[in-house]
Amino acid sequence: MRVAGVAALVVLAALVAWPVGLLIWANGLLQHTPALSGAPDTPGTTYLLAGSDARGEEGGIAEDGTEGQRTDTILLLHVPSSGPTALISLPRDTYVDVPGHGGSKLNSAFAWGGAPLLVQTVEGLTGLTVDHYAEIGMGGVARLVDAVGGVNLCYDGDVDDPDSGMVWAAGCHDVGGGAALAFARMRKADPQGDVGRALRQRQLIGAVMGEVSPRSLAFDPGAQVSLVEAGTGALTFDEDAGVLDVARLALAFRDANGEGGITGTPPIASLDHRPGGIGSTVLLDPDLTPAFFTAVRDGTLPPGEQGGAPS
Repeated sequence: MRVAGVAALVVLAALVAWPVGLLIWANGLLQHTPALSGAPDTPGTTYLLAGSDARGEEGGIAEDGTEGQRTDTILLLHVPSSGPTALISLPRDTYVDVPGHGGSKLNSAFAWGGAPLLVQTVEGLTGLTVDHYAEIGMGGVARLVDAVGGVNLCYDGDVDDPDSGMVWAAGCHDVGGGAALAFARMRKADPQGDVGRALRQRQLIGAVMGEVSPRSLAFDPGAQVSLVEAGTGALTFDEDAGVLDVARLALAFRDANGEGGITGTPPIASLDHRPGGIGSTVLLDPDLTPAFFTAVRDGTLPPGEQGGAPS
């Protein structure tokens, strides 16, 4: 009887110690980079997620011969004080004012000044102060997908795109990391171009989050360790973020993609705005965009898909 009692205490101690130890270990693995501007807080909590493509490194692509880093995925995730959580895709070619550089494409801010300049540019565009920043290397996407055992993705079109490597028969398919990465990168074969790619990238991240079920991982320490290693290896966070902030970000992402959440893009006036000197850009609607981001901040937008390209 005494032996059974001791054994029960040992098991109980292990069940308590494992998640605490996993949390401490994961916190120690987080990679950090300076990113935040120090601007005055705005209501709610705002996250900026950027998918970076490192030239010449694992996972990098030479689609246009660009040297250095750029970001192909820019997502604004906002949790208001009250109201629905919103996940807004900011097209990488959005025409914006980049501090110190003038009018240019949004992803130029990252190329010129990394995370700090991208954060400042997004804050100027949206009027929202970024509380936390997360960056994922494109080469890490495949490892994350494989760590969750693959994902189910959908695209309504046949694709054979040599630039991204995406080969697809119209419909939904279970895919591993390599195919998921091609799915996220494809742009030239998509009639919606940059906007279409942003929608697929958001679908991919949502699919990964959907596979990270606390219930399915609760009794699988091996899966927990694999996911932590893949996630912390692929992701870089702002200088203030801890593992609990990462968990809150993941929960907010789920809420935005859930039935009561908001997804979409800002109102777009043109997909082929040519201001001169920088090629084709995405022009946000100057009349509707300020009110749109105010509604995102205040949590007054109705749930569902918002914004979008002109018809």
